[in-house]
Amino acid sequence: MDAVPRWVLGVAAVGALFVLLPLVAMVSRVNWGSFLELVTSESSVAALMLSLRTSSVATIICVVVGVPMALVLARTRFPGQRLLRPLVLLPLVLPPVVGGIALLYTFGRRGLLGETLDVLGIQIAFSTTAVVLAQTFVALPYLVLSLEGGLRAVGTRYEAVASTLGAAPTTVLRRVTLPLVLPALVSGAVLSFARALGEFGATLTFAGSLQGVTRTLPLEIYLQRETDPDAAVALSLVLVIVAVLVVGFAHRGANPATGFLRRDA
Repeated sequence: MDAVPRWVLGVAAVGALFVLLPLVAMVSRVNWGSFLELVTSESSVAALMLSLRTSSVATIICVVVGVPMALVLARTRFPGQRLLRPLVLLPLVLPPVVGGIALLYTFGRRGLLGETLDVLGIQIAFSTTAVVLAQTFVALPYLVLSLEGGLRAVGTRYEAVASTLGAAPTTVLRRVTLPLVLPALVSGAVLSFARALGEFGATLTFAGSLQGVTRTLPLEIYLQRETDPDAAVALSLVLVIVAVLVVGFAHRGANPATGFLRRDA
């Protein structure tokens, strides 16, 4: 603390209050007398279960697709790589509703791929699959960014030694690279899950809001805000608690120097 000027502490306290006060205000508005009744209603439980299922599937897709993407960005050099990285990370700064429109014009019935899929009898837009795709679209960059940083942090010396000893590239990846960056991979996957769980704009635009099919917990909160504010506040608190647990798990063993989980965590 002695190395930090007092004015820095003051500004940091203001920033902390800016984040915490809205949460405190929300908690103060919770109707605790009917809290359990509000969060266990049929529509609330259906929305929560749908969110957990779709977010889990989206996270699995992020891992399957994101690990190769991060490896390519961190371990290879090719023309256009400097352009590809910003494009991969674009959903981080892109308004979710714009992402939903992009997905709709790709997989919708009149979309780039949607017309072909429709001929084959496959309809994606406004289905549970659309929810998963929307969540994956916004969550994938979190895993790629986390894992790419982890790959760059550990370097390539151990991989080079394994290759020198005759290990095949796939063996090096499986036995050396992935174990070294496993903490970063876990952190990225958990953050991707949290982002998918809270996704709203892309889901509403691309998947709509059909109870039990596409109405996730954020959509349920938005609808309840107009008809039952108490239920909206109660469900918001549930989502906050889940988010805090997820982010806390992701950073419980974070290495302050690298921002990634310690290997002994």
